[in-house]
Amino acid sequence: MPVVKVSMLEGKTPEYKKTVLDSIHDGLVESIGIEDWDRFQRVEEFSKSNFEKPDFKSNDFMIIELSIFPGRTKEQKGRLIECICDNLNSRLSVDPADVFIIINEPPLENWGIGGKQRG
Repeated sequence: MPVVKVSMLEGKTPEYKKTVLDSIHDGLVESIGIEDWDRFQRVEEFSKSNFEKPDFKSNDFMIIELSIFPGRTKEQKGRLIECICDNLNSRLSVDPADVFIIINEPPLENWGIGGKQRG
């Protein structure tokens, strides 16, 4: 049950943002085997004055935060990062250097789903 948050500069088309979300979702399905229906994603857009990045990053720069159940191996997480970057590059020509991915693994006891504590 991954939760995905993408932060990016404002101004991208709805189609672009949908492709970003699809690229991330497909990477999750391929690399760690989540179910196809398991989509809890959001895009947050920021004006240039509210989104600082190094000058050497392009305006395609994005921060992707993934909160996932714990238990994946280092190799699975590495494959996940690669899949997402490959998808974004092949579908939108986003340079992998413009993709910053953070994987958070809160303990199951910190997840509340359907009004119930998980774990």
